[in-house]
Amino acid sequence: MRSVCVFLGSSIGARDDYREAAIAIGAALAEQGLELVYGGSRVGLMGVIADAALQRGGKVHGVIPRVLVDKEVAHTGLTELEVVDSMHTRKKRMADRADAFVALPGGMGTLEELTEVLTWAQLGIHAKPCGLLNVAGYFTPWLRFLDHAVAERFLKPAHRALLIADADPQRLLHRLRTQPHGDSAGPLAGDDR
Repeated sequence: MRSVCVFLGSSIGARDDYREAAIAIGAALAEQGLELVYGGSRVGLMGVIADAALQRGGKVHGVIPRVLVDKEVAHTGLTELEVVDSMHTRKKRMADRADAFVALPGGMGTLEELTEVLTWAQLGIHAKPCGLLNVAGYFTPWLRFLDHAVAERFLKPAHRALLIADADPQRLLHRLRTQPHGDSAGPLAGDDR
């Protein structure tokens, strides 16, 4: 694993925990020599993670659509900033560049991005590990929904197991590197750790 694509909010969120988690995982990526691939913004948690990785000497590759550059949200201090024509191209470029995916707290865009890469894994389009950092239980309701989808037979247990969830940034990165792909620690993995 050489690079990790992180999906996270363009807002800072309501809790200091979210900002602290973005700093912690940005620092961990840099310290482990892993390139951060993300959406290229300087605002919200996106800016926080990029700055944390850069401050520790990490490589940060941002991918941003022209429409957002024009709204002056592009982070201009990255190792590399790639400007693309659309959100669809952005997601494809980030996915192509990454060896793993992680989601931190965010809104609809974050959930959409994570769900898409999980769907691609389910369909066999890629075999890259997918994780989420369950900061302060933020994702617990969504993890319960996935378990409900399994119980209602809309989601196979093997596909639910594609998502590695943990509350600790270092442990999550370790699990992404070492856990056999698709092996989660069971329902709501990482909820109360």
